[in-house]
Amino acid sequence: MKLSNIAGAARIAAGTGAALFAALPAWAQDAAGNVADAAAPAAAAAAPFVPTAEMVNKGDVAWMLVASAFVLMMSVPALALFYGGLVRTKNMLSVLMQVLTIVCVAALVWFGWGYSMAFTSTGTPFPKLFGGLDKAFLAGVSPSTYAATFSNGVYLPEYVFVIFQMTFACITPALIVGAFAERVKFTPLILFVVGWLTLAYFPLAHMVWYWAGPDFLPAAPDDSGLLWGWGALDFAGGTVVHINAGIAGLVGCIIIGPRRGYKAEPMPPHSLTMTMIGASLLWIGWFGFNAGSGLEANAFGALAFINTFTATAAAGVTWAVIEQVVHKKPSLLGAASGVVAGLVAITPAAGFAHPGTAIILGAVASGVCFVFVTTVKNALKYDDTLDVFGIHCVGGIVGAIGTGIVADPALGGQGWIDYTAPVAKAGVYDLGGQVMTQIWAVGTTVLWTGVVSAVLFLALKATIGLRPSAEVEAEGLDINEHGERAYNY
Repeated sequence: MKLSNIAGAARIAAGTGAALFAALPAWAQDAAGNVADAAAPAAAAAAPFVPTAEMVNKGDVAWMLVASAFVLMMSVPALALFYGGLVRTKNMLSVLMQVLTIVCVAALVWFGWGYSMAFTSTGTPFPKLFGGLDKAFLAGVSPSTYAATFSNGVYLPEYVFVIFQMTFACITPALIVGAFAERVKFTPLILFVVGWLTLAYFPLAHMVWYWAGPDFLPAAPDDSGLLWGWGALDFAGGTVVHINAGIAGLVGCIIIGPRRGYKAEPMPPHSLTMTMIGASLLWIGWFGFNAGSGLEANAFGALAFINTFTATAAAGVTWAVIEQVVHKKPSLLGAASGVVAGLVAITPAAGFAHPGTAIILGAVASGVCFVFVTTVKNALKYDDTLDVFGIHCVGGIVGAIGTGIVADPALGGQGWIDYTAPVAKAGVYDLGGQVMTQIWAVGTTVLWTGVVSAVLFLALKATIGLRPSAEVEAEGLDINEHGERAYNY
């Protein structure tokens, strides 16, 4: 208890005693006045903090709405075109339909129960793992409710935060489909997405990103998700988005099995032009993804922006150089893959790294992802069609662990902030301890989503089936699953 509260309590007791023994009305009136004077500051001290409209900055609101639109663009059309160009002509439309429908379904699930599960800590038996349903269907959310940023006394309209996080919930399950593209039925895929969002994405988003906010955490230091409470750093979704989706994709491609004819017949991308367009739009949208995750239009948003630029550029160049050395011909597919690997790796570190260390992180991640895509996949013989595991999961792991290094203030990083102080302040940075925390966060993510994904895929495989018939797969999913073709010649 604070000394001021103790003193206030003593004054109340003294005033009450004086009132009991007062012989004259005037003395009693004075004593009662003393009680009221003493009770007022105590009541004020106990009053809960309430955000107001004056704490909202229109510049932050404008930037966050633009950033949200950028992240939506990453799904449709960017990811759809990137993936669509990489598959064979007969499956192009199916990939577009899968991505588009997943975005629509995920948005509705987010509105229904996703936001409440991810960003509340009430009405749940396990507040460290996932939230309850108190805000299901956005109950209690209105234009006059507010969401915390990372600054004391700075807030966003809650709808803005709901919108921004909705776009993350839309793109994450859409990433998964690339791992088993060209060989999955549409209906079980959508059922998987609903189950996976509920059991994997929302809990991990809660564990990594949920916290009370800088003005509330001093009074409720334990009101946070499990990994946030551990001190894990994940600025924009290395664990929540990329490792999460990458592991689910790996589990899915193993359970579904390889494409018929895999390694026995050529399966080249049908349009690297579309893949290039998709990759470029991904890069542009990623500025909203990373810089928007700072939740404010400020210098840290600019830091995340330039790091997204430099790390990605370094990763694209690195992949091309490796191909020049190994194959004597740098490919467009390789350069685009390197760009995506860099974007993935810098995601958890975007708001923490110096642009120089971001370049190193992007280059390292690009090299590691190259090895997994070209060597490890062939050695282990799993058919990760569009390298979701090799780029998103592996790049996410490199980035998540690397964040513990590049965030070190001794290397130009931003360190970590102690939000349990009444006015947030920089914490003492322990490089070794932080890296170990990052490793624990990665391991928790891999285990959680790996188990959930396996259970869901196996359940669907045993009931309604995951894979189309050999005839359907040979003819293509476009005409058989959707009654259309991407191209009519």
